[in-house]
Amino acid sequence: MKPQNTKEALLVLFEKNKGKYFSGEEIAEKLDVSRTAVWKAVESLRSDGYPIEAVKSRGYCLSPDTDIVSGQGVGKYLDEKLDLDFEVFDEVVSTNTMLKEKAAAGAREGTVVIANSQTGGKGRLGRSFYSPMNTGLYISVLLRPSDIPPQQALKITTMAAVAACKAIDSVVIVGAQDESPTGAKKSAKRSKNAEVELPQIKWVNDIFYHDRKVVGILTEASISMENGNLEYAVLGIGFNVYAPEGGFPEEIKDIAGAILPERTADAKNKIAAEFLNSFFAIYRDAKHLKYEKDYKARCLVLGKDVDVIPTGGGEKRRAKVLDITGDCNLIVKYEDGTKATLSSGEVSVRPTKRAK
Repeated sequence: MKPQNTKEALLVLFEKNKGKYFSGEEIAEKLDVSRTAVWKAVESLRSDGYPIEAVKSRGYCLSPDTDIVSGQGVGKYLDEKLDLDFEVFDEVVSTNTMLKEKAAAGAREGTVVIANSQTGGKGRLGRSFYSPMNTGLYISVLLRPSDIPPQQALKITTMAAVAACKAIDSVVIVGAQDESPTGAKKSAKRSKNAEVELPQIKWVNDIFYHDRKVVGILTEASISMENGNLEYAVLGIGFNVYAPEGGFPEEIKDIAGAILPERTADAKNKIAAEFLNSFFAIYRDAKHLKYEKDYKARCLVLGKDVDVIPTGGGEKRRAKVLDITGDCNLIVKYEDGTKATLSSGEVSVRPTKRAK
């Protein structure tokens, strides 16, 4: 994401040098603008909520503790090989809706929309997705896959689930970059030397952390009427980075949780970038073999009794989860002894009682 004006160029400089002071003269020289333009850009960033300190004889400095998602902040963590077109918004109705409009207008694969909040966030099965301001991170990615037929579109969601787990690892595990083949270090520690519970996937599209749902994924696709192939897919994902002030709404308070217990410097930018890095590494791997192992290793329903909820509703059926196929379909055995392979639908795990 290339800076378009003085304000954006200044934010790039600050994001790459958090905690470092630059004099107004030094900034003006680096950006090839006037001192007045620097002052105006600083004031504009402050009005956007960026904590920029100004100290006489030292200059300007972006606080190292800030956690505001921005194109410049995400960009500094992105793999240099990724070629993405992305925009960051404070608030949108729905990142998926916005990106579907861009897709219909011909936007290319790799177009990304990121938002701090959504007024009409979308979840699976027609549900809404709670998307409050400043506590979450909402991302939609436009894909135009040539090697994934419509009947295997589930793969996009499962790829995103693995990538989401890796993104969470990046902010909760010290040394998360030194991952094992299954995506995380068994001996990983928090900075306070407490054991880290790794995020897990509830088939097919939810990520749980400390027994709470912290991520939801929704993939929407358009199928070509001419050849029946995927014209495009819009992958939407929402991260509950922090708990909202006053807690989650009544209807989800018993299941929803947050990734981090308190504000953490640059967490949102890092989660967004690490998700995109991990997702595209999986998506562009022709064999997709490693991610399928990761998905299975992270799956929290394996071997458990679940309620199977058919697509479109219908009566729940109790079943035991036996295995996951290479395509990340679920193999279950119902109470009457019959077995089935599920490629769609939803499963519900009855919650365990939480210690008081």
